[in-house]
Amino acid sequence: MSGVSTGLQCVDRLIGGHQKTDLMYMAGRPGMGKTAMAISEMLNMAQRGVPVLFFSLEMSSAQVILRMISMLSGLDGQKVMKYRLDTDELRLFQHTKDRLNKMPIYIDDTAGVSIFDLRTRVKSMVEKHKIGIVFIDYVQLMTLGSQFRNKGQNREQEISMISRNLKLVAKECDIPVVALSQLSRGVEARATKRPMLSDLRESGSLEQDADVVVFLFRPDYYGITRDEGGNDVTGLGEYIVAKQRNGSTGIARMRFRAEVMQYIDPHHTQTEILPF
Repeated sequence: MSGVSTGLQCVDRLIGGHQKTDLMYMAGRPGMGKTAMAISEMLNMAQRGVPVLFFSLEMSSAQVILRMISMLSGLDGQKVMKYRLDTDELRLFQHTKDRLNKMPIYIDDTAGVSIFDLRTRVKSMVEKHKIGIVFIDYVQLMTLGSQFRNKGQNREQEISMISRNLKLVAKECDIPVVALSQLSRGVEARATKRPMLSDLRESGSLEQDADVVVFLFRPDYYGITRDEGGNDVTGLGEYIVAKQRNGSTGIARMRFRAEVMQYIDPHHTQTEILPF
């Protein structure tokens, strides 16, 4: 494995892990499980001792922690979030929380963090804790900061500057940076719901700066139960590599555990890579 392993064999076969200095955009429509995928990878990495830094601009750190406990323990996510646990479940919850406390996961849930504050924080954390990878959830919630915003700039120009600086963070700190991104509503209007590069919001700069662009797609979210070959895709998610500067494109299929919001390897041991 040339990069930091995701912990999912099907994905590692396709991308070879997250490579140092690479900027990846992991994009999808709401409900596709972008945060679920990021947290799934984080837990897999942290359990192998890789220090992970997670910028959560959408959820609070408490919500992220509860989702991690649900994934690790197998407890139903809705019950964990609403604290509806019986005695045995509560005991498992506490045991899992103790396990999680020992893992090298660092969460920053500052709302609307500016790209320049983020660069400073990442450098500091890399120096202090030897961070091996950074996740950002998600890029459209970042800002330039009032002191760097020009009155004539539109949002696309701001995102372009944010994207360039994310690439600089990856290069300066010699680590992979994985930034989650929203897709435009154009996906919903098409008969074929599988995303394409033009669906990236503010797509020009994001696509240009990225070393890797990945889309997450859950067919059964749209009521699709069979693929083009007639195979059952219920409960499956697609990890679509639409751009890879130093590799090929393709699709890896994963299993999505909806009750704990987690992506895992498919049940079969042979992971099929489909063309994209």
